[in-house]
Amino acid sequence: MSAPVSLSVLTFMGEGCRTVPLAGHVGFDSLPDQLVNKSVSQGFCFNILCVGETGLGKSTLMDTLFNTKFEGEPATHTQPGVQLRSNTYDLQESNVGLKLTIVSTVGFGDQINKEDSYKPIMEFIDAQFEAYLQEELKIRRVLHTYHDSRIHACLYFIAPTGHSLKSLDLVTMKKLDSKVNIIPIIAKSDAISKSELTKFKIKITSELVSNGVQIYQFPTDDESVAEINGTMNAHLPFAVIGSTEELKIGNKMMKARQYPWGTVQVENEAHCDFVKLREMLIRINMEDLREQTHSRHYELYRRCKLEEMGFKDTDPDSKPFSLQETYEAKRNEFLGELQKKEEEMRQMFVQRVKEKEAELKEAEKELHEKFDRLKKLHQDEKKKLEDKKKSLDDEVNAFKQRKTAAELLQSQGSQAGGSQTLKRDKEKKNFF
Repeated sequence: MSAPVSLSVLTFMGEGCRTVPLAGHVGFDSLPDQLVNKSVSQGFCFNILCVGETGLGKSTLMDTLFNTKFEGEPATHTQPGVQLRSNTYDLQESNVGLKLTIVSTVGFGDQINKEDSYKPIMEFIDAQFEAYLQEELKIRRVLHTYHDSRIHACLYFIAPTGHSLKSLDLVTMKKLDSKVNIIPIIAKSDAISKSELTKFKIKITSELVSNGVQIYQFPTDDESVAEINGTMNAHLPFAVIGSTEELKIGNKMMKARQYPWGTVQVENEAHCDFVKLREMLIRINMEDLREQTHSRHYELYRRCKLEEMGFKDTDPDSKPFSLQETYEAKRNEFLGELQKKEEEMRQMFVQRVKEKEAELKEAEKELHEKFDRLKKLHQDEKKKLEDKKKSLDDEVNAFKQRKTAAELLQSQGSQAGGSQTLKRDKEKKNFF
């Protein structure tokens, strides 16, 4: 046991606290080491969203940043809409494990109508927030083993036009700045000269400020990184170049891009800001990006979502409102609305039954009337047929009578003709 040291601890007494000295070493000064060991054993996760038009080198920059080759198919310019492609990788550096998720926007900016290009990105970010919220609201939570897919950093790739931001870029960043930490970068910055690049950075910063776009600012509240972060904030947006090709420069193999007019070294700060981006994104501020995602962006989403569900912290009199009271109030409200809807549905059902009964009665009445009409029509037709039959029978009887009379006359005529012939024959015999 070490000798007594001058330490102090805060002891809570009611609502206040007082400082008391320790007579010797206790051991809770090892808590940071315990936390580090636990964090290292559990590993870390980091999720990056790459937003930018096709062909700006998003995949190449990711390969360069993490000094590896991520698998992935090259995107084409023929996508009908914006799609988000997510890939997760397990990385290991020394004894620290990192579960890295890279989300890329496929087909962003390739459509003729780019008005809704930002919507799939917003929906994806909200979907990750919603998944975490649902896990958080479970009765049995397993957040310590849950794979956090919330986006921690959004690298927004700006085309090196040298003029100004496109309207698509401004609209998208404005829609996303309340949901994710945006770090704007000028992709393929070797496409424009240094003087043009300086003016382009100033123009981008001015447009972001004038349009109210809130990009991620490296924190300056920690004294250990305040100076470097403050300096790096002035360099935003970073002008970067990505390359996985290594060339021999002097006696060293370095990542670079070879051109007919010379060589651009990726890790040479005189050539581009790649080193600055890597330092700020990975080596210095990765944990702050994770913390900002949880404490700022996720909390905003969670608060809005719970308020939509009816939960609140205070009642109308600004008094604290417990979760149990909120639940009971919401439950009573729900039951009241349910009963109201049930009554409305019952009344609607009764009304529809009455309407249906009226329709059926009307239909029955129409059927009876139709039946009566058909019956009357049938009777009229029957009467007409009977009258016609009687007429035909009368005509047949009359025809028969006429036929009988004609036959009788014909018979009498035949008899009279025969007697006359006999008489003439007899007279002829007497003459001779």
